[in-house]
Amino acid sequence: MALVPMRLLLDHAAENQYGIPAYNVNNMEQILAIMQAAEEANSPVILQASRGARKYAGENFLRHLITAAVETYPHIPIAMHQDHGNSPATCYSAIRNGFTSVMMDGSLEADAKTPASFDYNVDVTAEVVKVAHSVGVSVEGELGCLGSLETGQGDKEDGHGFEGTLSKDQLLTDPDEAVEFVERTQVDALAVAIGTSHGAYKFTRKPTGEILAISRIAEIHARLPNTHLVMHGSSSVPQEWLDMINQYGGNIPETYGVPIEEIQKGIKSGVRKVNIDTDNRLAITAAIREAAAKDPSNFDPRHFMKPSITYMKKVCLERYEAFGTAGNASKIKQVSLDDFAAKYAKGELSASPKKTIVV
Repeated sequence: MALVPMRLLLDHAAENQYGIPAYNVNNMEQILAIMQAAEEANSPVILQASRGARKYAGENFLRHLITAAVETYPHIPIAMHQDHGNSPATCYSAIRNGFTSVMMDGSLEADAKTPASFDYNVDVTAEVVKVAHSVGVSVEGELGCLGSLETGQGDKEDGHGFEGTLSKDQLLTDPDEAVEFVERTQVDALAVAIGTSHGAYKFTRKPTGEILAISRIAEIHARLPNTHLVMHGSSSVPQEWLDMINQYGGNIPETYGVPIEEIQKGIKSGVRKVNIDTDNRLAITAAIREAAAKDPSNFDPRHFMKPSITYMKKVCLERYEAFGTAGNASKIKQVSLDDFAAKYAKGELSASPKKTIVV
């Protein structure tokens, strides 16, 4: 079976009340780790690539690596997702290159650093939805800017992220705006801003409701019960990887990520896609540093990369289990993009926001 639309996976997750980790990929080892974990856990897979990843690996190499995963694991439904598309053109190029899902991140302008207006976000996202849905491709939008509620600042994901300092209102998704946004754009999934950010340095202390607004997810879900919500910047930054990196020559200061139990609360409130990148990067870095330190005379790249697959696989397995993803791959009937294009054309998948009735 070919790659499947991400909407297919999110619909199944919603029907069965679980979340799906979406892992960023740049190379073969990362894809091997994810797929080995998915095979062991019987989990559906979302492989996502940023613009930076597509530039680093090259369009053809990345596409063929993911095609190899599909051919090797034909029984596992896999969605190929463009992460943080900065413009319609970026999304269209992803579709031409075989992506079955794209994110039009109109929360920032095309320069990927200037916060955009609500109307701009609606316009560019709705444009992408119209084109993508015509060929069965899923679309994720974003409302609100990802950044720290402690500092008002954010971190870049492969060059994508706002510059300067934003207000709390800009860093939290407004439930009323979310309803209007979904109704006007017809996105399949909505990334919400709740105080998470990209990278390892998310919080200076264990996050509480003051700096991680998990309750905002429940508010939005109550207004949009039929819309799949997405948590970005959701790596948990496990202490074991930080300790190992620093033990073998690294210098990462104390930092905190998003606790697993907080993500699980989000999943109970409608989160169906959970973006994870930093945790895997940390596991890979820990493996390479450890391997180099324990055998400093070794110059075979496989000596460093084999343990990186093992450690990253451990992270992926833990997330598949914690998010309830495990055991669901074999339950999903794989459906083609053409079938989804027909469903979109018939209006079978249209977003129907639930509006609050004022008495």
